[in-house]
Amino acid sequence: MAGLRYAGIVLLVIATTMAMTEARTIVVGGSENWRFGYNYTDWTLKNSPFYINDKLVFKFDAPHNVYLLPNLYSYIKCDFRGAKLLAGAPAGSGEGFEVVLNQWRLYYFASSNDKDCSDGLMKFFAMPLPRWQ
Repeated sequence: MAGLRYAGIVLLVIATTMAMTEARTIVVGGSENWRFGYNYTDWTLKNSPFYINDKLVFKFDAPHNVYLLPNLYSYIKCDFRGAKLLAGAPAGSGEGFEVVLNQWRLYYFASSNDKDCSDGLMKFFAMPLPRWQ
């Protein structure tokens, strides 16, 4: 009988831990979505920390896009050489485009259209943390 009681407690602890460690789904920019002129650095500060396996959803219209920049220099200079296109305009409409932060590393995101990155503030970086629960 005592063994069943302990098994029940263990299952309850496991279920509670799993619920606390579920990944979040976060719309980039919230109700503003991914657009020219919105301050994504400020948005990131208000919505961090991010955790490994959190999902970022980019919702946007043409002509915007989402690139993953390779390093800090590229991010600062809005230099798209070596960047990877994650999503073009069609992918950003409707439910949007989802990026899973599945590694413990810096992710540098930006839009390359015209002056989106440099003048339009359409860039931010995220460093997902491990969940230690």
